[in-house]
Amino acid sequence: MNKELFCEKLKKINIYLTQEQIEKLEIYKNILIEYNSHTNLTAIKNEEGIYLKHFYDSLTIQKYISGKNKILDIGTGAGFPGMVLAIINPDCQFTLLDSNNKKIKFLQYLNSLLNIKNVEFINMRAEDYVKNNLEQFDIVTSRAVADLRILLELSIPALKLNGLFIPLKSSIEDEYNKSLTTLHILGGELISREELTLPIENSKRTILVIKHIKKTDLIYPRSYDKILKKPLKK
Repeated sequence: MNKELFCEKLKKINIYLTQEQIEKLEIYKNILIEYNSHTNLTAIKNEEGIYLKHFYDSLTIQKYISGKNKILDIGTGAGFPGMVLAIINPDCQFTLLDSNNKKIKFLQYLNSLLNIKNVEFINMRAEDYVKNNLEQFDIVTSRAVADLRILLELSIPALKLNGLFIPLKSSIEDEYNKSLTTLHILGGELISREELTLPIENSKRTILVIKHIKKTDLIYPRSYDKILKKPLKK
């Protein structure tokens, strides 16, 4: 997928980019390719893959973003979906969180060139950051980071009541079925599930929209070891 086809396919899902946004994404793509040549940020290293599997994929949740949302991207990596969404949504405030310092340094370097004003970059473990920022966000998202049970415990406590957790996943059935107890204990409720395919290659994607419907006990999130080794049970 090149830039022109990217813009054409976005229009089919009602996303219309300004010329400035297109130019910033083009710079983003070029910098990612150059930086990736000496620092391993992502396995996708060519223009076609970046436009399709990073930029387009990130924007599949654009329709859930509105107004002046405060948004947290957990495990942002090289900025997906958070940095792409920040470019497209200047009225929202984005926090891009990752425990990998080299990826945060890349994003800071990238932003020194793009000058995106509505984004901050945090180099911390997710459970530590969320413990200090409970119920602060309208939306939490995460793309291809961890098992859903882990993500739920890291994400739902960071949401305001009625806020939305919107993970981007591929195959989800087994993960989702195993996560139902975790979802209930943390005060979340699935309100929609969208199955889609990426254009051109037709790989499958699943977008879950989970609402924070009741206050989460302050003991969450636990340490990462406990989240990993002791899934929540009734």
